[in-house]
Amino acid sequence: MYTLEYKGLCKRYGKSHNVIDGLNLQIPAGKIVGILGPNGCGKSTLIKLTAGLLRQNSGEILVCGNPVSDDTNRLISYLPERTYFDSNMRVDSLMDFFDDFYDDYDRAKTKNMLRELGIDMSARLKTLSKGTKEKVQLVMVMSRNAKLYMLDEPIGGVDPASRDYILNTIVANYNPDASVIITTHLIADIEKLLDEFYFIGFGGKILRGGDADATREREGKSLDELFREDFRCLPNY
Repeated sequence: MYTLEYKGLCKRYGKSHNVIDGLNLQIPAGKIVGILGPNGCGKSTLIKLTAGLLRQNSGEILVCGNPVSDDTNRLISYLPERTYFDSNMRVDSLMDFFDDFYDDYDRAKTKNMLRELGIDMSARLKTLSKGTKEKVQLVMVMSRNAKLYMLDEPIGGVDPASRDYILNTIVANYNPDASVIITTHLIADIEKLLDEFYFIGFGGKILRGGDADATREREGKSLDELFREDFRCLPNY
């Protein structure tokens, strides 16, 4: 069974602008998958549709075989592009909130990761740097034993020196029976994690995709090189 399926998915803003137009895609369990494309191609919209924050105009989204609902939302651990926690909260209060709200939350995992990062659990979020807040948010998301992790630009706001730690955190802490979806335009930083990838153009069209290692071997190029080639040839990129 697939963790995530899109069948003829369409999302339109206004009367004519199709952000996603007829997307068909299947994501198997146990894979880290990159949804890769430039800003404005619909990556965040796709994540929000899957998380139940937006409603599609047509088509289907199936999470573990079921249409998006409150029940499927419980299976998803979602990292938005922007920090959304109350800046007045302390880190340990945030842990209490997750403990109360999510049945699959692993508090011990959070503590271990925060210790490794040297983050004070008694600190208020507003006293932390932007990059540290984003690390806290990622730690909280990856501390759940979810079926589907959806990470929207997880390394976009952190310094290059922290990116390897962030990426290693993703690999080391997700449920191996789950799927991880990562959206980003920072291909060079993220591609070493990926089992599968999909290049998404405007309208949510898949331009290229499949097994990451097989594609690199067949083409003799990195995904980053292929991305630059594919999107250089298209207008507006």
